[in-house]
Parts: sequence; C-alpha cells; structure tokens
Amino acid sequence: MSTTPNFSDEELLSRLKDKATAETAFGDLVTQYSQMLYAVIRRIVYRHEDADDVLQNTFIKAWRNIHNFKGNSKLSTWLYTIATNEALTHLRKERSNRKLPLTTEDYDLTELLTGDPYFDGDQAEAEFLAAIDQLPEKQKLTFELRYFDDLPYKEISEITGTSEGALKANYHHAVKKLKSFMGIDEEEK
Repeated sequence: MSTTPNFSDEELLSRLKDKATAETAFGDLVTQYSQMLYAVIRRIVYRHEDADDVLQNTFIKAWRNIHNFKGNSKLSTWLYTIATNEALTHLRKERSNRKLPLTTEDYDLTELLTGDPYFDGDQAEAEFLAAIDQLPEKQKLTFELRYFDDLPYKEISEITGTSEGALKANYHHAVKKLKSFMGIDEEEK
C-alpha cells in the first residue's frame, strides 16, 4: 500500500523553482495536497465533477504562479487560498446561472447531494450541508474552514484576508443561523 509523500514546504519549493526538478516536484505537490484541497473545494461546490474541475484549476493556477509565492505563509495556506477562491468563483458563476433558491421544484440541494454517487453522507449530513449553503459567502467559508478543517482563526485570516475578530463574529453568526435553519432551539442561559 502506497502512502502520500510528505515533503516539507522548503523541499517542495526548492524543487519547484529548479527547472530540472520542477515537473516531478509539481507531481509530488499534487499528490501531497490533492485530497486535502478536494475536501475543501467539495464542501463549497458540492458536486464531484465541479470539485474535480475546480481542483484542476487550482493546480493550474498554482503551477503558473509558484514563482510568485514568497513564503510569507505555509504552502498549504497558499494552496487553500487558491482553492477557496477558485471554488467561490465557480460557485458565483453557478449561482448566477442558477438564479433559483436552494429548494424549488427544479432544484433541491439535499436531493442533489444524496443522489450523487460520490456523496458518502446520509440524509442528515445532506440537510446540514444544504443549511450551510444558505449562509452568506463569508460566514459559509469561515464556518467550513473552522468546523471541517479545524483551522485556527490566524490561518483562516491569512487565507481570506479577514481579521481574526471578524472571523470569530462570522463563525458565531453562522452557528446561530445554522441552528435556526436546522430548527435547533438555542438553550436559554
């Protein structure tokens, strides 16, 4: 059974910037980060085919811009940023084309997810993801990066360019809205 390589940022970057090893290093980068980035993208765009397209666009953008990476953040943070921006761009295009609410006679996100052969969750998870999709974009992204990826606010701040205080507020508001969407009563203190 093969394992995913785990190269350090420094090693990958050194190899990526050397013309003799750039292509091999890029293959290693793709192997090392594909699964993590796919998970982030899939929670934003939901459909497997769309997530694959966005993941491919993410790696194309990374390949074209690796020479611009200054090392001011972790390589994974830089890749998260590219992936989330690509996923959000895709989502904005899809939503402008869709122009439908999440549940109509023609479109139901819960049914879309449970009918997707690549979706491995249950009905409750599909409903939870549909509720997350109703959040405003910044709250949705903050919630997903914090809840699913367990990223610290500092790293989410680097990815989104938003202050940690604003991110904490986004997360708090997202949780309240999700409880409301899911019909969960807040316990009074």
